[in-house]
Amino acid sequence: MEPDRRVALVTGGTGGIGSQIVARLAQEGYAVAIHYAGRSADAEAAAAAICDNGGRAIAVGADIADEVQTAAVFDRITSEFSGIDVVVNTAGIMLLAPLVDLDLADLDRMHRTNIRGSFVVSRLAARTLRRGGALINFSTSVTRLQFPGYSAYAASKGAVEAMTLVLARELRGRDITVNAVAPGPTATPLFLEGKSEDEIATLAHVAPLERIGIPDDIAEAVVFLAGPARWINGQTIFVNGGAA
Repeated sequence: MEPDRRVALVTGGTGGIGSQIVARLAQEGYAVAIHYAGRSADAEAAAAAICDNGGRAIAVGADIADEVQTAAVFDRITSEFSGIDVVVNTAGIMLLAPLVDLDLADLDRMHRTNIRGSFVVSRLAARTLRRGGALINFSTSVTRLQFPGYSAYAASKGAVEAMTLVLARELRGRDITVNAVAPGPTATPLFLEGKSEDEIATLAHVAPLERIGIPDDIAEAVVFLAGPARWINGQTIFVNGGAA
């Protein structure tokens, strides 16, 4: 199907990376469902801006770990646009501390959103996506970079990678690609919060390109996987400037 006939759901579509993915997919002609968990006003404003520019977009809210709420989101998109072709699952949370100090309640929160949420979204995508579709989950380059303080977060994203790569094999014969994108340090408000200029400068030198990524770097890879990259399947794509 041509991009102007394709429909995409972006979970976490109001976040620093998610919002840029929404913008890029809309520019490519996709109808976009912008998922939010708590920032409804931002999602509605983004959808209105896309529609004002001649595109098609709606805002949809849900706790992605709640299978009933998330199924309702998929049903609404299917009703509104007659189907779904691409699911980009950026929604997730990051709670950092050394393993010995991490509150187990924070571990459980990340498990619920990052692992269970990705599982729920992936299962619904597998049941719903049309032929020629794509599911793109989100991991992290920290699974390779091994930054101290990221153990629980990296573990949750390692689980996302595992389920993603297995699902790609389970969908044999469906003509649906399933991949994970693993960003490196990326200049989003969430990432920059609480970091000094020296810390950011140090992280910028991790990659041979000697800079921090920007959301559009990640969105570019997602748009490629969503459309023309039909021979990339069952892979984790590290989008980090060569940092790992």
